[in-house]
Amino acid sequence: MKFFNTSNIRGDLMGGLTAGIVALPLALAFGEASGAGPIAGLYGAIIVGFLASLFGGTGSQISGPTGPMVVVFAGVFASLSGEPALVFAAVVLAGLIQIAFGVFRFGHFIRLVPYPVISGFMSGIGVIIIALQMARLFGHEPEGSGTIPALASIPAAVMSPNVTALTIGAMTLGIVFFWPKKLGKWIPAPLAALAIATVFSTMVKGAPILGDVPTGLPSFIMPSFSQDTIFVVLEAAFLLALLGAIDSLLTSLVADNMTRTRHESNKELVGQGIGNTVAGLFGAIPGAGATMRTVVNIRSGGQFKLSGMTHSLVLVAVALVLAPAASLIPHAALAGILIKVGYDIIDWTYLRRAHRGPRWDLVLMVVVLALTVFVDLITAVAAGVVLAALAFIKQLGEQQIARLKLDSDEVGDPEERALLKSMHDQVSVFEFGGPLSFGAAADLGHHVREQADGKTRVLILDFARVPFLDLSAAKAVETIAVDAHDAGKALYLAGASKEVRAVLDGLRLVDAVAGDHWFATRREALEAAGQKIRREESPGAGLDQAIPAK
Repeated sequence: MKFFNTSNIRGDLMGGLTAGIVALPLALAFGEASGAGPIAGLYGAIIVGFLASLFGGTGSQISGPTGPMVVVFAGVFASLSGEPALVFAAVVLAGLIQIAFGVFRFGHFIRLVPYPVISGFMSGIGVIIIALQMARLFGHEPEGSGTIPALASIPAAVMSPNVTALTIGAMTLGIVFFWPKKLGKWIPAPLAALAIATVFSTMVKGAPILGDVPTGLPSFIMPSFSQDTIFVVLEAAFLLALLGAIDSLLTSLVADNMTRTRHESNKELVGQGIGNTVAGLFGAIPGAGATMRTVVNIRSGGQFKLSGMTHSLVLVAVALVLAPAASLIPHAALAGILIKVGYDIIDWTYLRRAHRGPRWDLVLMVVVLALTVFVDLITAVAAGVVLAALAFIKQLGEQQIARLKLDSDEVGDPEERALLKSMHDQVSVFEFGGPLSFGAAADLGHHVREQADGKTRVLILDFARVPFLDLSAAKAVETIAVDAHDAGKALYLAGASKEVRAVLDGLRLVDAVAGDHWFATRREALEAAGQKIRREESPGAGLDQAIPAK
């Protein structure tokens, strides 16, 4: 594949231009919301957008500041008292971690996060963004940092609104929610809202505005951290890296669906990591793949790397020339734009249909959402993944042992069926229908013991359909062997692959199961069981009498 694909230059230039226009108000709003200032948001869109496109693995993706990344970065900025060397050290480290994710090919694993966890996590971030902006919509700043102080500030802001700011905020919300689609093809709703609100603010004074916005190129910042802050910086860096990776790869999947292409996930992580590393060195807020801007790019004709790079160059022109005009933008206008962003992040599609799906998935989504809003993002993701994994393992384990014992009528092979029937319930066959894991291990011995009634003299465990088993399952098999020995029953094991046999031998299960009780097939085990029963019933019977004629 070419590093640069020049077959769609016109479409890429148009897509990049349109995406750059859409990105402008969002970059300024995200920068202001982060605490680092609107110009830091603009630099983030420029640097991450350009380098992630240049080195990434999703041709049509537009990268830059996103709601989830800004929520985390704002928390880092507040916890480190806005100290640039510390704050941006976390961004640089996050970029390096993302590069490591790509180099060690973790991209496929990150995409394995269950959908209810992603839905709850993203919806929680949407709620946080809305909560953080509500007081600003009424012309007030939230007291303190974090979601809970922001929620606590809303009642006071509602009771004593800045009328001008509230008017601007309501106007902005009306435009971003109800801007006609036909006009949106030419002027994106956020840009129209920003321009109209700013003009209104210059005519009707009284609403808080951004104030001085620096122009020119960003300055180099040397990252550093002290012994007291190293753990805060590392924790923030890991969360930014993980969140940015998930956000970017989800957007890559959206781009794949729209363009009928397939992205390179590990290469995308490297590109995002390079972008965030450089962004941190120049005081820019971190970014990730931005779904809305990517969709705008694709719909405007963008397909390849040139579109994302063009989007960044459009923003460079704004940063160098139009920054003074940005100083007149009212806070309430940016708050209105961000509230729409938060609203769009909430997974309304799933919430509308959740009552029709599995109840556990809905519960998991709500738990992750609540943890995201009221605790922290790391706890939310970690708890969500663990709960989802445990629920899946439990469900899988229940299926693995749902129908262990084979009745004679359920045996497919006619000769095996005849053998089993001829032994009149004195042989119990237990067939495992897939991999055996710790999810099945807890109840495995109990089920075998319960279903092997008093008539049973021989137990046969059929491993023919078991590609592997873990330590917990192997210990459960050992328990079955000990129980069988104590109850005076013989235990035969059939069909164990080399991998399964190696695990069982490694636990010295041969001490509990005689060496001649291992069989290559279930039929051999049944024949041996028949011989054993016939010998016990008629001690003088020969081998020929033990096996039914074929």
